[in-house]
Amino acid sequence: MDILPSEEEQMLKNVAREFLEAEVSTAMVREMEIDGLGYPPALWKQMADLGWLGLALPEEYGGQGLPLTYLGLVHEEIGRVMAPVPLHSTMVAALTIANEGTSQQKQDILPAVADGNMILTWAVYERDPRLIPSAMQLQAVADGDGWVLNGTKMFVDNFVVAQRCLVACRTSPASEANEGISLFIIDPNGTGVNQTSLVTLAKDKQSRVDLNNVRVDRAALVGEVDEGWPIIQSMLDRATALLCCQMVGATRKDAEMAIEYAKNRVAFGRPIGSFQSVQHLLADMILHVDGGQMLTYEALWKMDEGMPASVEVSQAKAFCNEKCESVVRHSQVVHGGIGFMMEFDLHLWFRRVTAWTMRLGTTYDHRARIAAALLDVPGEVRLGMPLPTGA
Repeated sequence: MDILPSEEEQMLKNVAREFLEAEVSTAMVREMEIDGLGYPPALWKQMADLGWLGLALPEEYGGQGLPLTYLGLVHEEIGRVMAPVPLHSTMVAALTIANEGTSQQKQDILPAVADGNMILTWAVYERDPRLIPSAMQLQAVADGDGWVLNGTKMFVDNFVVAQRCLVACRTSPASEANEGISLFIIDPNGTGVNQTSLVTLAKDKQSRVDLNNVRVDRAALVGEVDEGWPIIQSMLDRATALLCCQMVGATRKDAEMAIEYAKNRVAFGRPIGSFQSVQHLLADMILHVDGGQMLTYEALWKMDEGMPASVEVSQAKAFCNEKCESVVRHSQVVHGGIGFMMEFDLHLWFRRVTAWTMRLGTTYDHRARIAAALLDVPGEVRLGMPLPTGA
């Protein structure tokens, strides 16, 4: 395994950095925090024209069929500048449809995604925030040739601008045969769908979504009835790895800002970077970012190779949750009081990285999954507490 970028990957990374640093400013980030949409449509269209929205989608549906590592590099650069675009939510849902959807679902959705004409999202979290089957209580009841959905989903990214949303539903009680979970595609603007905007640390667009007698037909089902949990697990692993890419990109930029500040900030007649305590902080910051990056791209590589990658995903997220948070906190220490002023940009990176550490599984959730694999605990290894067989 070689996690270093190939020549083509490095070229994509360079192009992405050059474009995003030219097009995305902290002023734009601040503006989108209070904007109703939360993203600039013109920037989204430019990204589509560059081919980024179809990087990992099948060629027959307007994509390029490239490995996930390419998409990871773009997410890393997105995180670096905190680009306010719904890339993560759209790609997570689109890749799930590309892997598990019907031919008609793929034809209806994927070309529109690649062209920048459709934004997607996904809804798994509920009031019990653990990412385990027993937490899925939104009900889908069979009715004729379709289903009627009732319940609530929490923390749904970009629901206010999405044209389609993948929703995890309970269609049967859990049994030895399956978890009784199914996955459906819904129209966020459909009858009976209501959203309430949530106030988040990152000031991005997340929603509580209430479904009241929302009817979907058979064509909305992704995969088979009651067999949706393995699909959702794969979706969550991809989502987690791509989120780690964003965390790494944002954290590296934050560390670079601290290093540059330490070179130029003079105290007691000398740059603060000449003090050993500051030097050790800066060294740890780079070690942490590099470690998170290596673990993340190992997970993406294993996914591209079709190998089991759940443990690697959890290693990356557990590490990034702790170490990326440590980096942005140390950056605040290096900068001193100005890092906490709203007028100073540093807090923009701090808030986003901190928010991302709390999404898609806590450090303890992911450590539990790693421990279950190491100790060969019987039963399925999940995000949340690993459940032994018969539990």
